Amino acid sequence: MNTVKKINYPALTMFQMVERAARLTPDEYAVEFFGRKMKYSTFVKRIERCARAFVALGIKKGDAVTLCMPNLPQTLECFYAINRIGAVANMVHPLSAQNEITYYLNISESKAIVTVDMFFGNVSKAIENADHPVKAIVCRMQDELPPPLDMAYVLKKGKEYLKYPNTENSILYKKFLKGAKTVKILPEIVYEKDATAAILYSGGTSGVPKGICLTNLNFNACAMQSRVAIDIEYMKGLRVLSCMPMFHGFGLGINIHTVLINSACCMLMPSFDKNSYANALIKKKPNFIAGVPTIFEALLHLPQLEGKDLSYLKGMFCGGDSLSVELKRSIDTFLKEHNASIQVREGYGLTECVTASCLTPKDEYRENSIGLPYPDTYYQIVRPGTDDVLPFGEEGEIILRGPSLMTGYLKNPEETASTLRKLADGNIWLYTGDLGYMDEDGYVYFKQRIKRMIITNGYNVYPGPIENLIDGIDEVAYSCVIGVKDTHRMQRVRAYVVLHDGIEPSEALKEKIMNELKLHVAKYALPKEIMFRDELPKTLVGKVAYRKLEDEANAEIDAEAAK
Repeated sequence: MNTVKKINYPALTMFQMVERAARLTPDEYAVEFFGRKMKYSTFVKRIERCARAFVALGIKKGDAVTLCMPNLPQTLECFYAINRIGAVANMVHPLSAQNEITYYLNISESKAIVTVDMFFGNVSKAIENADHPVKAIVCRMQDELPPPLDMAYVLKKGKEYLKYPNTENSILYKKFLKGAKTVKILPEIVYEKDATAAILYSGGTSGVPKGICLTNLNFNACAMQSRVAIDIEYMKGLRVLSCMPMFHGFGLGINIHTVLINSACCMLMPSFDKNSYANALIKKKPNFIAGVPTIFEALLHLPQLEGKDLSYLKGMFCGGDSLSVELKRSIDTFLKEHNASIQVREGYGLTECVTASCLTPKDEYRENSIGLPYPDTYYQIVRPGTDDVLPFGEEGEIILRGPSLMTGYLKNPEETASTLRKLADGNIWLYTGDLGYMDEDGYVYFKQRIKRMIITNGYNVYPGPIENLIDGIDEVAYSCVIGVKDTHRMQRVRAYVVLHDGIEPSEALKEKIMNELKLHVAKYALPKEIMFRDELPKTLVGKVAYRKLEDEANAEIDAEAAK
């Protein structure tokens, strides 16, 4: 089922959608970075200058260019410039390991890579190990900072990076842009519905990341669907705090592209820091904020937000990881106490469909539901391992279809075939690998990743509900439940718990947690161990990296057994 509304998706590229917004609202602000603002008219001119510079460098339609960048104005103009000339933006986390960057360059066959001077040491080594020549373009953050922040940044951090670029095949961004003068006319824009426009990578914490091939239609459809699903007067002149990174579908699809095609302003943050985020909330007064649960959980306990008026917030959207019932209640209470007349709204999606494809309605909440499918997006529940559609209320694998579905995994036809399947109805469906169900009104309920299931003594144990219970205890900030090797049970359940600042771990607190769990959790599913940690490892987008915890725990068990 899905919502009834239909959307007409124009045969335009992502750049053309932003250009259209600029024609309609040339004097609205498109980008703000540490107080420096850029109007839409200026932004499009910068994109076209950058596009000419890429052409001068020899980049042409179909070539891949890797962007290994935080959220900077240069990142935005490079992304849309690459799109303007029909090239492919290969989006990579700037903190990726050297061998990972080499892998991304090789599999995408990137002709160039754009990065920031502070990351160039790592990037240059990655280029050395690439299987083909790669040109490096090196940006400096201070070039986009207003005075006196630009000089303050250079003196505090930037001066140690002034030696970069320092290789024969690297060029400073300012010099790269001068190449634009040699190109008078840009190539004609050709819209191809199925051509790859951007490659994002699966955010797994183990195994080889999969390149997810996405088209102009995928991004434009997701952005247009998001505007309808948000169901708020949107967006000319409104401000969005764009903290989620551009290498991630949530950041690029929602925090950037949805904003820019609707004449709103991206208030860019290069990285998340809870105090900087809180200060931006107070000083910049954004109308929309979007992030993962760990971001919003951090805000609840910051003293600088005490007593502050947040009535300017028109929307708060949570995605990237499941939002526990307890955390939602805490956030909604926080919003009410700070004069915001909204509730936090949970979205669900995968990078394989850009990002969100389901969202809780503006004024309604059903406990544990991730809301209603986006317009033109259809959900079904099938029996795991089959194509058999299950009735309402019965739990199985979530599958979906719509205009935002990827074309496939880069150079990986086997994984593509197992994830995108043509069913008897003649449509291609995305098999998400997530467990959930739907009710008769079409509301979707997400349980967890199928692969997170723990098998202990032959019983299936799902970590999500256990984590929700633990997170609901006053002293607990957040938790992660995993299965670890056990010679008798196959796996045993272990809980990692992070406490709020100022709370000390104790046996009494362990007992309190266990007593709460015993009221609601079957005996076989109870954690055999509760381990307190100051923090838990996170993926590159802020999710708890449960696979890393599993690997660490199992390695310790193997080492102990080998003694």
